[in-house]
Amino acid sequence: MAQPSQQLLMGNEAIALGAIRAGVGFVSGYPGTPSTEILETIAKHNTGDIYVEWSVNEKAALEAAAGAAYAGQRTMVTMKQVGLNVASDPLMSLAYIGVKGGMVIVSADDPGPISSQTEQDTRHFASFCKLPVFDPSSPEEAYEMIGDAFAYSERYATPVLFRPTTRVCHGCAAIAVDTQRQAHKPEGFVKDDKWVIFPRLSYENHKKIEARAPVLAHDFSSYPRNLLIPGQSCKKGVAAGGVSWAYLQEALKADAPDVKLLKVSIPYPFPEELALEFLQGLDEVLVAEELDPVIERELVYLCGKHHLPVTIRGKLTGDMPCAGENSAVTIRAALNRFLGLPAGQAPEQESAPALPVRPPVLCAGCPHRASFYAVKQAMKGKKAVFSGDIGCYTLGNAAPLNMVDTCLCMGAGVTIAQGLHRVEPDAVNFAFIGDSTFFHTGIPGVINAVYNETNIVLIVLDNSTTAMTGHQPHPGTGRTMMGNISEKISIRKVLEGIGVQDIHQVNPLHLTEAVQAVQQAAAHPGVSAVLFEAPCIAVSKPGPMAQVDAAKCTGCRKCIRELGCPALVLENGKAHIEPTLCYGCGLCQQVCPFGAIGGAQND
Repeated sequence: MAQPSQQLLMGNEAIALGAIRAGVGFVSGYPGTPSTEILETIAKHNTGDIYVEWSVNEKAALEAAAGAAYAGQRTMVTMKQVGLNVASDPLMSLAYIGVKGGMVIVSADDPGPISSQTEQDTRHFASFCKLPVFDPSSPEEAYEMIGDAFAYSERYATPVLFRPTTRVCHGCAAIAVDTQRQAHKPEGFVKDDKWVIFPRLSYENHKKIEARAPVLAHDFSSYPRNLLIPGQSCKKGVAAGGVSWAYLQEALKADAPDVKLLKVSIPYPFPEELALEFLQGLDEVLVAEELDPVIERELVYLCGKHHLPVTIRGKLTGDMPCAGENSAVTIRAALNRFLGLPAGQAPEQESAPALPVRPPVLCAGCPHRASFYAVKQAMKGKKAVFSGDIGCYTLGNAAPLNMVDTCLCMGAGVTIAQGLHRVEPDAVNFAFIGDSTFFHTGIPGVINAVYNETNIVLIVLDNSTTAMTGHQPHPGTGRTMMGNISEKISIRKVLEGIGVQDIHQVNPLHLTEAVQAVQQAAAHPGVSAVLFEAPCIAVSKPGPMAQVDAAKCTGCRKCIRELGCPALVLENGKAHIEPTLCYGCGLCQQVCPFGAIGGAQND
């Protein structure tokens, strides 16, 4: 038997390798930070016995995995917290139907938020669906707990949720990796009426789920990663879950206070018996958790239910921040206040000079900049509203482009534009959407517009990749995560099949042609579309660097003022192109009114 090898792993890599060790045979998902590297690591280490796919969206990913789990395969689905919203429809029903093979749904939460629309807490979904949720506190624990999640899923024939947060996903640790893969052979699909959801079956299964909850709570009270550490004589206790437990351990090492500790690794079903043992003999409890007061509310409920005279402090009492990430610094400060200890010395990094503010911008050479600029030039002097979407191109809202007026969630720009048109039909309503997002949730919105004869201009920003999350393939790229080359799905043909009659395909870096295409589309009644096609700079070779002829440059700053390209700066009163940033897209060359920029090409 091979001995475990010590490896430095990111949390997402640890989850992936833990799932491989547990015998996972089917993995699906949709890329979304901070979860993306989980599926990519599975694909990287796949020896051919695991099926891996980037699905078109999270709903499709979960439903495909459910089918494999019906046949007895161990399956895993990966997404970020907002992706769970997309998958929530099948998830709610799947909680009633159940599974045969172990099924783990990894929903990575993003406190901060660092790269998300929301700070939503997946633990609420667990209680809403009445499904167990595992909440690892570190990459090491994530590696071990993912195997436990599969085991509990099969033991109770239910899907389970797995909720790492950003710092667990992207933190690194040395982990003893067991290369011995558990043998798991799926039985195959066995026909049974239980797989068909009907109202009567749902009613009966709902009763079973409710009866199962206290059984699970009892089981999880003895789960070894739910932990009770008794204090000596202190009447105060601290409860924590997730990465906040790791931060708490750092704070306790610094001050070594004598407190009773409760670690909650499975917040639903809540380990009531263990929590009651923790509460015995205490006067006050501080709760540290991200994002919502889930553990805190459970402890308050238990105190009321069992008439325990214990004061619970946390987010609800203002003793912990109600939003954003926790850190070792914030938890140590809260712990010192709770215990009446001196504030202590500030960590070294707190006294370091503040880093310069660098707002996120579109990359130098990004074709989206050219697309936005072309639409802006085409609509000069006209009333227009620009509905955006989720992706790199959301950054088009920043000055000087100012080209994203709305952004809600993936695919919503297409339908929001339709609602805006019904209220202000005199405006030209544009809907920007990326190629990957078009396949994710954009198509139904376009069908809705064609069916209801709504005047909108669809702008598809096709850069041949899923750029924002790390350049994953999608149906339009012709590649799969199994390494196969598939038929590219043509966005133009999809639009034609839907019934869009006015479609323009143009390279946005050809500015004159791009402006003309937008003008023609805007003049067409009904649904029209412009497909701006130019690859992301990360997947294409850069062209010759642009250069400024100082003799011709007047210092008018038009290139800087209108484009906002990071490669363009003012130096000694003249435009200057930073050579380490320029990709030779040629847009600035076309914008300069004096022909002072040359050397770039835009084929």
